[in-house]
Amino acid sequence: MEKVQLTPQLLRELQLKQLDMIVYFRDFCEKNSLRFYLIGGGLIGALRNGGFVPWDDDIDVIMPREDYNRLPQIWREKHADGRFRLLKTDDEMFTGNIFITITDTNYTMVKTNQVDVDIPHGLVLDVFPLDVCPDNRFARKMQFVWTMLYSLFLAQIVPENHGGLMGFGSRVLLGIIRGKKLRNKIWRACEKKMTQYKLSENKCVTELCAGPYWMKREYPKHIYEGVDYVTFEGIRLPCMSGYDEYLRSVFGDYMQLPPEDKRKPHHDIAYLDLNTPCAEYDNRRKKNGSSNK
Repeated sequence: MEKVQLTPQLLRELQLKQLDMIVYFRDFCEKNSLRFYLIGGGLIGALRNGGFVPWDDDIDVIMPREDYNRLPQIWREKHADGRFRLLKTDDEMFTGNIFITITDTNYTMVKTNQVDVDIPHGLVLDVFPLDVCPDNRFARKMQFVWTMLYSLFLAQIVPENHGGLMGFGSRVLLGIIRGKKLRNKIWRACEKKMTQYKLSENKCVTELCAGPYWMKREYPKHIYEGVDYVTFEGIRLPCMSGYDEYLRSVFGDYMQLPPEDKRKPHHDIAYLDLNTPCAEYDNRRKKNGSSNK
């Protein structure tokens, strides 16, 4: 599939159009006492560039699991869906993601892995849960197992870059267990298992829904015990008080630029239109079957 080539000008336009979404999300969380933190490239960009890293194409945030679980319910109660939609796979919707996204429907962006997914294809803010690691090493290994099964049956695809035995096993499981209701029952049971640990009883936290690499990382919980603030493109956003320890543990000297071959957007985009609401694309797609143009 041909991918959208982001010129510096188009990438910058994409970046700036995402700012309304993070402001809306920040204000919603503040009004409803929900905690979240800017993470990853967005946090590095705030500290090093005062905003987006020049080659970054999105913003990621993380919420403590308790707040993350409350977010969809409060969003519905406050009738917050409008221009900005909260998308989460459940009994009524399939998104292809294992985490929540907030979508700005004023624009159109289709990721290559979601071309055939029936959702509003707007610009997205990825919202990840922050989970607790069990101190016990065997329990931690089992948490990996529950998380991989959760990811497999929720996303319903074999994880990227997983060949060999894991890829084969994933394909076998999806081939055997095809029913939607049973798949939903499995991922909900796995989610309950993998998130059962309490912060008060364990030492570390982790990012179970950010992918296989990230779920293996552990951070001492004191990193998230307080809140600091950074300025991102002129917007005040919260981050964890231990942001320096967090970033150094993951990226090393994060104030130094990475090698040039690493300075590129990390999402594959199949279609992008920053002048048209995604409803027009979605309606056209339904009329034309699975075509994405």
